[in-house]
Amino acid sequence: MSGLSQIFHLQEISYSIPSAMWQLHHCDHHSLVVVISGHGELICDHETIHLTEEKCVLIPPNQKINVHNETGALCFYHLTFKIIQLQEGQTGCFSMFTQFQELGCHPFSQCTNLLEIIYRHRLAMDELSLFEQHVRFQEFMLFIMNQNVPNQQQKSVRQSVEQSIKYLQKHYERDWTVEQLAELAAVPRWNYSRIFKDITGQIPLNFLNNVRLEKAKQLLVTTNDRIFEISQTVGFNNEYYFNRRFKEHVGISPGQYRRGQSNNLRIFAPFLEDFLVALGITPIAQFSHSKWGKQDYLGLQEIPDIDIENGQMDQLFHYKPTLIMLDEGIERWKACHQLDQLAPTYHLSHPGEDWRTTLFQIADLTGRTTIMKDVINQYEVKVQKAKKVLQKSVYGQSVAFLRISAIGISLYAGPECGYTGPILYRDLGLMPHESVWNIPHYTRKTHLTIDQLIHLDADHIFITFDKQHSIFEGEERVILKSPTWSNLPAAKNNCVYEVDFLTWMNYGILSHNKKIDDVLRVLG
Repeated sequence: MSGLSQIFHLQEISYSIPSAMWQLHHCDHHSLVVVISGHGELICDHETIHLTEEKCVLIPPNQKINVHNETGALCFYHLTFKIIQLQEGQTGCFSMFTQFQELGCHPFSQCTNLLEIIYRHRLAMDELSLFEQHVRFQEFMLFIMNQNVPNQQQKSVRQSVEQSIKYLQKHYERDWTVEQLAELAAVPRWNYSRIFKDITGQIPLNFLNNVRLEKAKQLLVTTNDRIFEISQTVGFNNEYYFNRRFKEHVGISPGQYRRGQSNNLRIFAPFLEDFLVALGITPIAQFSHSKWGKQDYLGLQEIPDIDIENGQMDQLFHYKPTLIMLDEGIERWKACHQLDQLAPTYHLSHPGEDWRTTLFQIADLTGRTTIMKDVINQYEVKVQKAKKVLQKSVYGQSVAFLRISAIGISLYAGPECGYTGPILYRDLGLMPHESVWNIPHYTRKTHLTIDQLIHLDADHIFITFDKQHSIFEGEERVILKSPTWSNLPAAKNNCVYEVDFLTWMNYGILSHNKKIDDVLRVLG
């Protein structure tokens, strides 16, 4: 009996938002690029693959790769991995990994779910967590190989079921039976149900009901239609059955859901309050930090605050939240790990740099999609106006951003990563100092030694002070009194600009607007 011939070892996973032209590093590992949104081109040794949403591209080792971001909205996961041979003389499925090619990755929702989980746990350190991450990656590779290993009969049957699922999602309001769906896919009923569940994790009619209920949620928020009318629109002929299934799915009745979305939003979203305020929502409480303070720029002075660092979560019970929203950065705060026991909790797993997705998801949950579109349009207009001003006023002059604390100085990265780079260098088109380009890809910031600081000859430096590690008042500012700092060209020319810490250390759209205001105030 022959054994397993190979396994896969994940080297790195990142979420990339590339600049107009971007180059993937040469490496002796295989790579996968899975496109989440946007359009572009991926060029490998004069061969081009057009990148669109839901595409997966395999890149063999030691290839020169260039990515062209055509729309400015291209986002993708980039994975590098090793293939480990377990038995000599057996290649298993190795042959499929030798060519630069597109791979099937449908249903794409299953693909992104697997990648989100892997990405969320990418920083795992202990033995058990690392093993769990290894198992997750094998599951993802099994998902990929099931669709791409040469087995034409299996592939065609699975693709037929996938096509029927896509058709069902578009025509969910029709009366469907499993027999009709199997006939649509030209697959025997018994095999259709098995493959359907393998793809979606659900039996066909449960999947259909969930699609209908998600659409009903949108209609409850965005229309004034009666509940009976909505139930018929999404495909439920019986209002009583619709109400029962809705309550099972959501936890409350359709009427309660509608009232809650429109009149009684009681949301706690630590570090995400910026997005709520941008959408016209006032949170029931806001985060605070003993050293950082609160996000004063949001104007939430009358809203009670909860100290995240010291774990003052008990008082949150008194505010009775109906929804809690958390991003991936919340993992560092132990006090927030049990919040899902207090109220329904929604986790945002994508990187903070992808703030548009954050805004969209929060708007979708709260019925504020129209407001969201206006907010984004206003931001885009502001960016274009600011960019024109800055192109004239600081053309050819370099910029850097520093976060200064009692334990050191951090230089923030370029257009792809961090709180500041995507705004300063990508949106506003400012020129990064050469030291910014030395920061490794996918790294948000790097520590500067004194020797490195001496060579920071940027024309303009923005700084903010982190008090978290200060033992005495003002310890984080001691560096400003040193000869090293005084001799920096920007310091000599009065081109160092202090900005508010929580305003700039934030991914929210209002904070980004404030960053633009601050830049124009000193450079415009």
